[in-house]
Amino acid sequence: MRFVLRLAPLFLFSLVIARADSLYEIAIKDIDGKASALAPLKGRVLLIVNVASECGYTPQYEGLQAIFKKFEAKGLTVLGFPCNQFGEQEPGTNAEIKQFCSSKFHVTFPMFDKIEVNGPLRHPLYVALAGKASPFPGDIGWNFTKFLVGRDGKIVARFDSGVEPESRELVKAIEAALAAK
Repeated sequence: MRFVLRLAPLFLFSLVIARADSLYEIAIKDIDGKASALAPLKGRVLLIVNVASECGYTPQYEGLQAIFKKFEAKGLTVLGFPCNQFGEQEPGTNAEIKQFCSSKFHVTFPMFDKIEVNGPLRHPLYVALAGKASPFPGDIGWNFTKFLVGRDGKIVARFDSGVEPESRELVKAIEAALAAK
């Protein structure tokens, strides 16, 4: 019975993905717990990142904020999705995460509800980003894995945690995605 109960959320997440025509229609919650979706960001390039406040990669918030500011007017939006699945490095509440990000790193890009990015409770957004049907399938390896989504809503690249936000590799991919119409 326990096994069936653990599979129920996975089944429901699969239904949500199957019914959503695109990433833009997947239900999400913002950092304040309000229902949201990516639909208002249609036509923008998205950099979707699973983040954590107590990780060796946490200083990447600074670089994420810098590229958000640099490319925001050209059509880039960085999106942070806190996750506590890797070494329990995001133990705080959404309110604590929001406070940490704004006070320590002056984050102004959108932040969202803490989610799971792997396993049977993987959020539908991450089923789309890293699931079997993704062009870049596979479990998320650690905090600060980055997915670049083009203006058309298609996933164009995946970058592991060690790729710095302001690295040449990532910046070139962002510039190419911004240039594509």
